[in-house]
Formats: sequence, structure tokens, C-alpha cells
Amino acid sequence: MTKRIAALDVLRGVAIMGTLGTNIWIFTHPGGPAQLMGLGGDRGAVETFLTFLTNGKFLGLLTLLFGIGLELQYRSAVRKGLTWPGRYLWRAALLFAEGALHYVLIFEFDVLMGYAVIAVIVAYLIGRSDRVIRSWMVAAGALHVSLVGLLTLAMLTTGDIDSPTSATALYTEGSWLDQVVTRLRDLPLYRSELIFIIPMGIVLFLLGARLLRAGVFDERGAALRSRLIVIGLGVAAPLNLATSFAGPAWFAVDRYILPPLVALGLLGLISSITLGLRGTPGPVRTALANVGRTALSCYVLQNLVAGVLCYGWGLGLAAELDWLRPWWVPVAWAGICLLFMTLASLWLRRFHRGPLELAWQWAYQAPWTKRGSMHT
Repeated sequence: MTKRIAALDVLRGVAIMGTLGTNIWIFTHPGGPAQLMGLGGDRGAVETFLTFLTNGKFLGLLTLLFGIGLELQYRSAVRKGLTWPGRYLWRAALLFAEGALHYVLIFEFDVLMGYAVIAVIVAYLIGRSDRVIRSWMVAAGALHVSLVGLLTLAMLTTGDIDSPTSATALYTEGSWLDQVVTRLRDLPLYRSELIFIIPMGIVLFLLGARLLRAGVFDERGAALRSRLIVIGLGVAAPLNLATSFAGPAWFAVDRYILPPLVALGLLGLISSITLGLRGTPGPVRTALANVGRTALSCYVLQNLVAGVLCYGWGLGLAAELDWLRPWWVPVAWAGICLLFMTLASLWLRRFHRGPLELAWQWAYQAPWTKRGSMHT
């Protein structure tokens, strides 16, 4: 049994909180998902800066961490002498099913379905030679940059793109069932981001695996972590700040090109801080690690709670507190984070996995458990 990587749990916790930091601006906007592209009107300097802090960065960080997780699964399979990808394909299928339910029932911008598709592709690459992996990373990266470039050029040429999801009534007055029906009806629109990020996801999955192999979580990885901090926080972050204020036409660059580089800096910084700590973990580090250990449950819970708080079928705070925007939005984010940090810590006092993680693990093991019982 391999030793658990403490920094990885903390990073997952930070990534989950960071994804809410992006999504909370969608939930708290009366126009709903249009806010993701800055199409909900003039956001103002304060809101633009606040959204800059999270937009795309924790999507990138979470994607890197999924790649690291895939590498760990691959190592485990090799160590046990199991066929690869073998059972991992069933794992990806369950992730896709979980994402599909999350998308239909809770949130338009679920990322789990996309990660499941990317995981299947990368599973067939992870054990190949360095030359093959580098070739795939270069090809996928070139495709991703080209797609972002074409989209940015189109938006600069034609102006802002209107979104049919900006109808305020659906989110301030519509029922939960109305939103479910809209997600099913507009599935090609809402799932377009899933297709769009596949090349980026391939690069980040493979990069995460390579960083783990290079010792990013070991003492020998100090120089590597320093380089990541310089690239991500010293170079990419200032450029990302500039694109955040450059207008909606730069949306794709602002979300899909620079933020993944910033995510590398965050990975380097948080890993360095965590590895540098000695002694018993304090309450903050423990809470972050607990969120990381229950990441799937916290990801779904945060979006469910945000929907209950903000949408018309719940408390309707998006409309009621719009006059306090953007000031009330960070408060809502902090409150939801505190909630799932507390619940995760309480849950793990009794169970070793989160509730969805336990159900998911049972579903993952069920086919082979039944097969084994039939042979006994």
C-alpha cells in the first residue's frame, strides 16, 4: 500500500473551493450562466478583479490533479499486475454517469463528463514512451491554442456573442424542473465547453502525470516547484489580469490559455507550503485536506447549496441581493465553503470516504465482487 500524498489532498481541497469561486458568480447572477462569459452587463472593476482571482485557474488545477490521479491509478494497476486500462474504463464510465446526473439535476457547467472522456483517451497514452506522450501533448496543445485563437478572432471581429441562457426569468422565477428541462433541451449549447476543453484536458492530464513522475511532491522537486511558481504566478498571472480587463472578446484566452499556466504556479506554491510544514496539521490544513478527501461529494454539494440559496425555486437570493453585488458574492462563497469544510470534517470522523465516494466505490467494485462470488 502506497503512502498517501498529503499535499495532494490539500490541493484537491483548494481546487474544489476555487471552482466554487468561479461558479458562485454564475449562481448569484440573475441572468444565470451568461455571467460565465461576462455577458450579464458591465461587471465593473471590482467584480472583474474578483472573478479574475478564480476564473479558469482552478479548472486548470483540478484538471492537473485528475491527471495525477490517473497516473496513481496506472501505477497501482502495474504494481498489482492488472491489465491496463482494464477496470479503469469502468471507473471512467461511472465518472461520466455521475457527471451526467450532476449536469441534468444540478448544474449546467459540470466538468466530470468531460474529465471522463479525457480520462479514457489518456488511459491509452499514460504507459507509452516519453516521445509518444510529448507528441500528443504538442499536438493537443497546438489544437487547443488554434481553437482559442479562432474563437477570439471571431469575437474580436463580430463583437460580443449573445447567449440564449441569459433569460433572467428562468433563474429568478423558474422552477427546478424548468431548469432540468432547459438543460436537456439545450444540451449541445451547455456541453459545448466539454468538447472545447478536451485538447486542453489531454495536455493537462499528461502534464500532471509527468509532474508526478518528476517528483513535484518530493524533496527532490524543489527546483521544479520554483520554476512552476515563476511561470505561473510571475509571468502568466499578470498577463491574465490584463486579459480579464480587456473585454468579453478575450474570454477564451482569459479562461483557457493563461489560467492553466497560473494553475501550475498554484500547484507549485501550495505543494511547497504544504511540504514545508512540520508537526501536526493545523485546523485550516486539516479542513482543506478533508475537503480534498471528499472532493466529489463537496463538488456536488457546493453547487446544490448554491442553487438552493440563489435560484427562484430556492431562497432566490440572486434576485433579492442583486443590489448588493458584487459585495455579497464573496460572503456567499465563504459561507458555502465553511459549510462543506465543516460537514467533510464531521463525516470523516466516522467514515474513511465521503458519501458519494463510498457509493461510487461500491459501484466500481460491484461487477468484480459479484463475479468473484459466482466462482466461490
